[in-house]
Amino acid sequence: MKTVSAAAYDSELLRLSTVGSVDDGKSTLIGKLLFDTKQIMEDQLAAVERASKAQGADYVNLALLTDGLRAEREQGITIDVAYRYFSTPRRRFIIADTPGHVQYTRNMATGASSANVALILVDVRKGISEQSRRHALIASLLGVPRFVICINKMDLVDFNMDKYEEVRQAFVEFATRLNVTDMVFIPLSALYGDNIVKRSPRMPWYDGPSLLYYLENVYIAGDRNLIAPRFPVQYVIRPFSNQHHDYRAYAGEVQSGVFRVGDEIMVLPSGFKSKIKAIDSWNGPLDSAFPFMSVAFRLEDDLDVSRGDMICRPNNQPNVGQTLDAMLCWLDETPMQPGKKYFIKHTTKTAKALVETLRYRLEINSLSRTEATSLSLNDVGRVVIRTTTPLFYDPYLRNRYTGSFILIDEASHHTCAAGMIRW
Repeated sequence: MKTVSAAAYDSELLRLSTVGSVDDGKSTLIGKLLFDTKQIMEDQLAAVERASKAQGADYVNLALLTDGLRAEREQGITIDVAYRYFSTPRRRFIIADTPGHVQYTRNMATGASSANVALILVDVRKGISEQSRRHALIASLLGVPRFVICINKMDLVDFNMDKYEEVRQAFVEFATRLNVTDMVFIPLSALYGDNIVKRSPRMPWYDGPSLLYYLENVYIAGDRNLIAPRFPVQYVIRPFSNQHHDYRAYAGEVQSGVFRVGDEIMVLPSGFKSKIKAIDSWNGPLDSAFPFMSVAFRLEDDLDVSRGDMICRPNNQPNVGQTLDAMLCWLDETPMQPGKKYFIKHTTKTAKALVETLRYRLEINSLSRTEATSLSLNDVGRVVIRTTTPLFYDPYLRNRYTGSFILIDEASHHTCAAGMIRW
């Protein structure tokens, strides 16, 4: 059998998401980072140069590296989430370049949902906009553990330290009401590359790291929950062939914790127990599995297991219930109305759900709680949801994967909201 170390499997892969208001320089920052780390192919650079000339620019617009849709290039904005992959000798990276426009907030939430680091860009001339606050709040609710506040366009204020300090202090004051403990501030110019790969000599008053140095060295191995084993069953593998007529396995992705061959497990909701007989993967059997490996478990006993069930440890079980206290980010143009029925998608389980109560809505600028009767597009609020069947969940702050869900409109099948379970 093959043995893979959990640390070696994923500790050197860092997921980061750029968030912030429109025109704060998110795509330009990523383009410059890719260019300066020599991650751009010659044909890609040539295509960007042609597109820049077609737009009438007298410089190579590196933002076009991530703005891949035709509408994005024509309008000079980011609409969809653009994922880019690159690596350095120290670490591998996945970057999610998310849109800044209010109407594409749902795409921003998608890109930030699995990030280890949120790069929050702020235009030093404009300060913290409402959309920057909204993105920071959503990233905080999504449990992104680290914020890097990139105070951008320092070249347009002559690299003035006082301007930087003014914006930094304003963000610190706002962030005191967010659930964020790890924040780093970096003044930079995405257009000219100051403090992106190397420390800039044009800002001698700044004594912190460059952006790339921080990303290469920040510790992320503790981000994954290796304590609470959770395996939502996605599919039952039962081949109909004479060669494999006795084969039965339960496939899915390990959401948290570590499973090993010989471990005693429990299947929810039945509560029946068994032991892991074997762990199969795409390239052969394994001794253990951990987040976020896609594997199939074979058990020693024949149990009734189906999609939506949860495999866990008998002495470490998730909560089981039909009433959820959760924070919602409303993502649909049709407002949320308490009492309306929706589908809820949680791990691999789909059920019907009812929004029983809207407790309050959060004001984006002040983060104060206000009474409300509904949630509109891009609103954030606290609700109580009742489901038709029990869900197997953990509080979101303890487990981002079993503590999250989405609501789906019964008629249109639009994704209406992203939810984070409080307890």
